[in-house]
Amino acid sequence: MKKFKPSTIGLLQALGVAAYCYLISGFFQLMEKIAIQPPVFAVAGFMLIILVFSVAVVGSLIFGYAAILALDKRIKEALFAVGYTLLYLLGIGLVILIILII
Repeated sequence: MKKFKPSTIGLLQALGVAAYCYLISGFFQLMEKIAIQPPVFAVAGFMLIILVFSVAVVGSLIFGYAAILALDKRIKEALFAVGYTLLYLLGIGLVILIILII
């Protein structure tokens, strides 16, 4: 396997998280267009299921590779990978915010 720098891994993980967020956003937009009015109880349960699923997916995207590195006793590299991921996510969020404001 080709060895990537922590900054490259961070960028790929951040792009994966951003893509997943937009996928879920698109799903909710599609559900709004369908305009089905299910009972509030069903909607609340579904939202909690989506929340738990999203936490698991995003958590594995952000911390999965870092956990593998940490188990391999490469703690510094794991911390840099998580740090770069969070910095790239912040950058992606700021770029999107700037685009929305303009």
